[in-house]
Amino acid sequence: MRLTVAQAVVRFLANQYSERDGVEHRLIPGCFGIFGHGNVAGVGQALLEAHVTGSVDLPYHLARNEQGMVHASVGYSRMRDRLQAMACTASIGPGSTNMLTGAALATTNRIPVLLLASDIFATRAASPVLQELELPSGYDVSVNDAFRPLSRFFDRVWRPEQLPAALLGAMRVLTDPAETGAVTIALPQDVQAEAHEWPEELFAKRVWHIPRPLPEPAVLDRAAAVIRSAQAPLLIAGGGVHYSGALDALRAFTDATGIPVADTQAGKGAILWDHPNAVGGIGSTGSPVANALAREADVVIGVGTRYSDFTTASRTAFQNPGVRFVNLNVASLDAAKHAGVMLVADAREGLTALTAALDGYHVSNTWSEHKAAWNQIVDDAYHLDHQPLPAQTEVLGALNEEIGLQSVVVQAAGSMPGDLQMLWRAQDPKQYHVEYAFSCMGYEIAGALGIKMAAPEREVYSLVGDGSYLMMAQEIVTAVSENIKLILVIVQNHGFSSIGSLSESLGSQRFGTWYRYRNADTGLLDGDKLPVDLATNAESLGADVIRVRTIEEFRAAIATAKAATRTTAIHIETDPLAPVPSSESWWDVPVSEVAQLDSTNEARKTYETHKAGQRPFLTPALREGQLP
Repeated sequence: MRLTVAQAVVRFLANQYSERDGVEHRLIPGCFGIFGHGNVAGVGQALLEAHVTGSVDLPYHLARNEQGMVHASVGYSRMRDRLQAMACTASIGPGSTNMLTGAALATTNRIPVLLLASDIFATRAASPVLQELELPSGYDVSVNDAFRPLSRFFDRVWRPEQLPAALLGAMRVLTDPAETGAVTIALPQDVQAEAHEWPEELFAKRVWHIPRPLPEPAVLDRAAAVIRSAQAPLLIAGGGVHYSGALDALRAFTDATGIPVADTQAGKGAILWDHPNAVGGIGSTGSPVANALAREADVVIGVGTRYSDFTTASRTAFQNPGVRFVNLNVASLDAAKHAGVMLVADAREGLTALTAALDGYHVSNTWSEHKAAWNQIVDDAYHLDHQPLPAQTEVLGALNEEIGLQSVVVQAAGSMPGDLQMLWRAQDPKQYHVEYAFSCMGYEIAGALGIKMAAPEREVYSLVGDGSYLMMAQEIVTAVSENIKLILVIVQNHGFSSIGSLSESLGSQRFGTWYRYRNADTGLLDGDKLPVDLATNAESLGADVIRVRTIEEFRAAIATAKAATRTTAIHIETDPLAPVPSSESWWDVPVSEVAQLDSTNEARKTYETHKAGQRPFLTPALREGQLP
């Protein structure tokens, strides 16, 4: 079959499927793109021809920001438990490099996305072309080489003959539960338009099986022995519980053993908040209940977690001198952390096997009273009645109580992820969607777009602060043009609330974190508030807008937005200095060791106190004479 390279790419992608547990899905259900001189005559022409002729089914969606379309693709794939991955095409030079942040986010979060980055001329006939990077050290280097460290798979197709291997390699990694992330195929713009005779079998339906690795029996025995020795075990549920579809297995495990379950940002909802053994978020932004249990835990069972610094409170969360770890993870990189027993397996299969291996083992509930006291603190934070402006915790509380079980709240950066992990009561496994491995400002609206495309039956709430909104709001236009309804909650507090609070705690007095006029007297940006109207901006991008001032008005606005058929933004101003409950935990952000500011010197003393509690977690899981 004679096709251009771009036409072959489109035809191939449309015939790829994933399969797990006997259920098939379109692996690449669609393509986001922005066209420029690198791909308009290549992938652009191929997508148009496919649509006009009906020869290929690969829907195209016009994005407004290349980084945003990668974020939307990540939101889509995460909502589909990584069983599907969108493709993204961008033009040469800045068009493609705009996807770098999205690639970093996808790989850090272990979410599959396919990036078709346009590249320089393979023939070099017109070199240097517009936007080409020229280096004296080599003519085969382009800006797309920056994708190499950010991608789980990278290949550049210099010749048509190289395309089949590149495509098959890309699909392998997209469907690998342990090694997935951003996958980049760089396509020189002349090669995209070059014709080649392709074998018919390249375009046959191809089904990629997503495996469920089983735990090795000997390792399972060691893991069970360590857990059986525990007097105060704690399980940490990470995102891998969701991606494996291990929710029922997790509930069965905790019901059988009584072991309490804490959750990470990606793991929230793996066990619902009102389960007797659910103790809330863990770590720097977790609940005091989970963190108190973590300090005393003698065995920590990590399931599908990569143990980020927030999860471990920068390695201060677990203070038991003999604490040991059992790590159930499909990725050996994570299973090996903290010198734990490496139970390398699918989360669902591993939990099921552990439940059977621990038959008869059960621990008593020692946390119910602490959980009840914490629930009252959360209730108080949700109904603080802070004046004159409401507190952010009240906004989150109203959302939690009003949006409904089948809705999704989306967040990524600023102060809200911390407040959400600490306070949010997940009532459905898919209700909570916070991107926190990369904590990328600008993910909120773009990610919400992808989530809504993946789950059109759900209401999707993009919870965005003014800092993130000003960085990337363009995909409002995409949502409007595609008739995709989103509900945006724009929380205006005139600055970077999270970093402002962090700055103050580090003795830097919220320097550079306010959105203010420059003050002629101080020389700093601490003058009057800027007259920025984000509601009007959202309206100008095509959204309907509801402006509210009180929590009562906010609750009414949620009802109005639910009933709407178009993308709707709710704008509310909050007090960034309003109180928030303490997680009773810590996060390691170094403070200047020497300073002339008293505030910095005082912060350094506090830092050194916490720093002393850091641990390397090198205790062997099995010590001679201690366990069989």
